[in-house]
Amino acid sequence: MALLVPGGCARLSFSRPAHGSRATVIVATLSPPRRDTVDWVEATASFFERDSRPIMLYDGVCNLCNGGVRFVRDIDRNGRIRYEALQSEAGKNLLRRSGRAPDDISSVVLVEKDRSYIKSDAVLKIMEYVDLPFPQLAFLLRIVPLFARDFVYDNIANNRYTIFGRSDSCELYDN
Repeated sequence: MALLVPGGCARLSFSRPAHGSRATVIVATLSPPRRDTVDWVEATASFFERDSRPIMLYDGVCNLCNGGVRFVRDIDRNGRIRYEALQSEAGKNLLRRSGRAPDDISSVVLVEKDRSYIKSDAVLKIMEYVDLPFPQLAFLLRIVPLFARDFVYDNIANNRYTIFGRSDSCELYDN
């Protein structure tokens, strides 16, 4: 039997002594975690060589997400944020850079040169980049504990297609 544990995989084996004793011996061996052979930070460094603006990764087929991108573009008059669909090759590579699976479209992600933000932290960080009054609102919303913000975020994200619908094609935006 194998058991997934943080940092690797534990293989458990059970054995009983041969002479009818009830004692059970449990042995666990820990194998090292698999390492991705690609350094995704280095592999995606070109995204930030000529343009240091952060990149907002969004679900390109989600109507709520596309509405969110249009809203951010409208209130980001100075163009401080770039946009990339999670489903694009660039989006998948940036997800890997952020330590997420390339097919994980469960959250908006904001990727900066040295750091990434997900879920409610990403939303608040995006608010800090756009025009007034959103940076101040983000500051106030940080009072709400992360677990509470992410609880609300997850409930909306998990029902976004049901409530807001889904597009047949992925919407892309110019940066």
